[in-house]
Amino acid sequence: MRKIAANYIFPIVGEPIKNGYVVFDNNNCVVEIGQLNGECQDTEFYNGILCPGFTNAHTHIELSHLVNLFEQGTGMSGFINQINALRCAVDKEGRLKALKDQIDILYAQGVSAMCDISNCNESFNYKSATPMFTRTFVELFGTEPQDAEDVLNGGKEVVASAKEFGLAAAITPHSPYTMSPELLQMASKEGLKSGFLSYHNQESMEEEDMISKGTGALAENYKGRGLSTPPVTGKPALVYFIDNLLTFASAPIEGRINLVHNTVINQESIDYAKKNLKEPYFTICPLSNIFIHRMLPPLELMRNNNLKICLGTDSLSSNTVLSIAKEILCIHNNFPDIPLHEILTWACLNGAYAVGKEDELGSFEIGKKPGAVLISNIDWDEFKLTQNSTTRRIL
Repeated sequence: MRKIAANYIFPIVGEPIKNGYVVFDNNNCVVEIGQLNGECQDTEFYNGILCPGFTNAHTHIELSHLVNLFEQGTGMSGFINQINALRCAVDKEGRLKALKDQIDILYAQGVSAMCDISNCNESFNYKSATPMFTRTFVELFGTEPQDAEDVLNGGKEVVASAKEFGLAAAITPHSPYTMSPELLQMASKEGLKSGFLSYHNQESMEEEDMISKGTGALAENYKGRGLSTPPVTGKPALVYFIDNLLTFASAPIEGRINLVHNTVINQESIDYAKKNLKEPYFTICPLSNIFIHRMLPPLELMRNNNLKICLGTDSLSSNTVLSIAKEILCIHNNFPDIPLHEILTWACLNGAYAVGKEDELGSFEIGKKPGAVLISNIDWDEFKLTQNSTTRRIL
């Protein structure tokens, strides 16, 4: 048994508890939550905030070798050019070391689960060895309709490899601009058999312009490379995605669909998602959005619509560090009115729902095994993280 206490406990389900404590049994299950009343015997007390383990709701751990190689502020078209040029800039040994190091860092900093995007099997051995739960999404690309079936079959082979390592894995579509409608529909239908999808949604105005008008830097990039582009719809990119799902499924579409980035999401898109998707999640990756686009998602709009927001880091090709603490600090700096309790709900419980582990992770509740994370160096006057804040796993 361990009785762990701190200046504040954030159970997530319920208000923060000053001088609170959580008792864990020998199987790391929560058995008691309360407030200290002068007792100290057998109590581990920490200065800071104690919260459940985080869920990193979007990352590409296999791109960890690309840290500090990318120019920032290039927009999506420029970012894609860099990915194409630099993805294999490091040999396999270096790639494996980089992803293993980042998996270890994420766990030590308190991440208990992650949604990880994979394009190959390089990360599977290390993901299977970590105590973190990983839901692996095998991401598909392919702009040419005639290639769709072969691309899908290749993805199924990667999924089969992931399952050999005991990983929860399934096909997922990448984005509207990297896929023919045929592949988008086939990948989505296959992926939803697992009950989960992850999809890059409305990450940039370049994406919106390409789908709605057939114009812009991203459209010109694809045309310049001789690649087919999606049909011009006159509608937002998220509407285009959902309309493709509706070719094989009826609304409200079943499954936990993780819509990632949402940098330029708008009310029309939100209304359409709420109407047609039974359980959508809206993951934000603030530092990545600044890195590539010098933009942030419209969080006030998203909050006003009561969306289930989750928090991710994206990859080290579009970020300088994989740190939930730094993502939270970015939100503090740009949206100072959003309470810490709400942001931690995104980072803990909403993410646990998105990966299907809400019965075990995401909150301090009796019977759960969420882990325990200490957040240090708090600005107690503002109740916010600071530039010096760190997170580390206590349990």
